[in-house]
Amino acid sequence: MDSLITAAARALAAGDPLGALKRIALRDDAPALALRGIAMAQLGDLARAKALLRAAARAFGPREAVARARCAVAEAEIALASRDLGWSAQALDAARVTLEQHGDRLNAAHARYLEVRRLVLIGRLDQAERALAALDPAPFPAASRAVHELVVAGIAIRRLRTKPARDALARAERAARDAHIPALTAEVESAARILDAPAARLITRGEQRLLLLEDVEALLASKAFIVDACRNVVRDGGKLVSLAKRPVLFALARALGEAWPGDVARDTLVARAFGAKLANASHRARLRVEMGRLRKALRALADVSATKLGFALAPRRARQVVVLARPVEEEHSAVLAFLADGESWSSSALALALAASQRTVQRALDALAAAGKVQAFGRGRAQRWTTPPVPGFATTLLLPAPLPTD
Repeated sequence: MDSLITAAARALAAGDPLGALKRIALRDDAPALALRGIAMAQLGDLARAKALLRAAARAFGPREAVARARCAVAEAEIALASRDLGWSAQALDAARVTLEQHGDRLNAAHARYLEVRRLVLIGRLDQAERALAALDPAPFPAASRAVHELVVAGIAIRRLRTKPARDALARAERAARDAHIPALTAEVESAARILDAPAARLITRGEQRLLLLEDVEALLASKAFIVDACRNVVRDGGKLVSLAKRPVLFALARALGEAWPGDVARDTLVARAFGAKLANASHRARLRVEMGRLRKALRALADVSATKLGFALAPRRARQVVVLARPVEEEHSAVLAFLADGESWSSSALALALAASQRTVQRALDALAAAGKVQAFGRGRAQRWTTPPVPGFATTLLLPAPLPTD
């Protein structure tokens, strides 16, 4: 490796892509193409970066397995940054194995971190934790240690474990400071702000207030009866009833929870559950059927009884009923929650993360675009969607990983 390539690689490792390009911008040999691709990725031109890395992989040839594997890892990182979550995990794993076999432990670990971060984004936290447990960041450079702690913090945040998250972010801050990479420091600071932003709303006895993540954690550990509108479940201590696939029943449960200890009029329940402005005999008959189903679903946690006015909820053990809702609620809020991280997402990546069909996601994006809430750029498979984050709200906490039940 010649001196210019070495100097460019050192500049990239220090987070100085312009310094790297000054040395290799006019070269088109394989090492220079790879470094130019990484530099363009750091500068945000992900499409150009991807093309350069693929050209570098072809130029290296079959005998330079380590170099080709490094290009594959870099391309996977670009895919992750552009929220193209459909890339082949097998290809990344093959590159990691190649790097491990040739003694490149640092880049092999980086490949594993990329896979862990992808698993976190799509809500597969158990798999992410198992993969992360196989990594010891102690012998790695400061930048890699910071990435490790950011991943640890991301999992802890989605698990609603605020103290481990704060501890991991403190370690990440120290490592980022030692690495002297401004972009990495900014990423750590952005992650830390999540813990100090409202993560949910508490609705009880007709009043509302915003909750931080640690408040949500404390609430879930309390003895309150919780109608959780973030995950469409009903909780009472260690018991949980999921109504995620029964939206009508959850709408009724939420209406009863918001009105507790009072009751809710039948016409109000019809409007909340069925969207009817004027209730007729058919709606009231259907309401009786759905209330019977709700009573059966919640029989271990609460009683749903008829009153003169309508229906009321009475928990069997808890002395308080609360509704836990998103800080901002509107149609297609789950799609907006992903887009609010400031990154550009493809519709296929959103479908994978939301565990929904791509057509369903595309309809939601079209509706949001018509309302001016999201915007698209690119065409066909290169089309990406983005929106500015909602100021002051921890929107990344709305990702679809299940909240803890214990």
